[in-house]
Amino acid sequence: MAKKSYETRTVVLKKNIEEFDARTITEDKKTSLFGSVLKKPKKADVHIDSVTLNYEAILMVSGLYEANFFRKATHEISVNYNVSEVVLGDGVFPVKKKSSFAKAISKKGKNKIEIPLEEHVFIEEEGEIYFDHHGREIKFPFKLNSKIMENYPNRILEENEKNVKRPEITYAVAIDKLSEKLERPVEPDVRDLKDQLIINEVSEIYVPIFEARLVGPSKKVAIMRIDAVRKKIL
Repeated sequence: MAKKSYETRTVVLKKNIEEFDARTITEDKKTSLFGSVLKKPKKADVHIDSVTLNYEAILMVSGLYEANFFRKATHEISVNYNVSEVVLGDGVFPVKKKSSFAKAISKKGKNKIEIPLEEHVFIEEEGEIYFDHHGREIKFPFKLNSKIMENYPNRILEENEKNVKRPEITYAVAIDKLSEKLERPVEPDVRDLKDQLIINEVSEIYVPIFEARLVGPSKKVAIMRIDAVRKKIL
């Protein structure tokens, strides 16, 4: 299967909260990561050790799978009751035999003829697929538009290079997974299959995530992750 070249782009989403806000959210919910539903430690027993802003990649691949091929098929046509066969080119196709029951209930009903032939089939399947920075397939939680996208994404990533979590999955593997998602299984009795995967775009979308390191009773450590775009605890 042929795969056509593609464009790449880098997107960084805008923060809607700052570190102070992330600390406030963490302080309010910090005991939820320790103990149980019925018994939680006191807030004074859990302290925030650190809050770090990371930019985590979501890898998006979009494309179009196209295929055309010939496949064997049988089409049934109806003819008058007094037709015994149909001549098509060099082929002669007799009517299907009726059961005695069918003959009894409809003496002048339509006769059926099965004609074996080949169909030229065209397929187009378009779609996209998303992976978190670990390479796990996910549902994309955002609607991309200019309001939530930074104007200078590469500059932001350069300034925060130590805290950027880039994709662990390669473009090639991600494209193969999209191909598996869009490509239909090959049918029996197919010939002259011609197909290709056209990749429209490969994007690295970086999401600002605050990670708060918490220390609770018995020096137990927990991490609270806050989506800085949606202001949501993950």
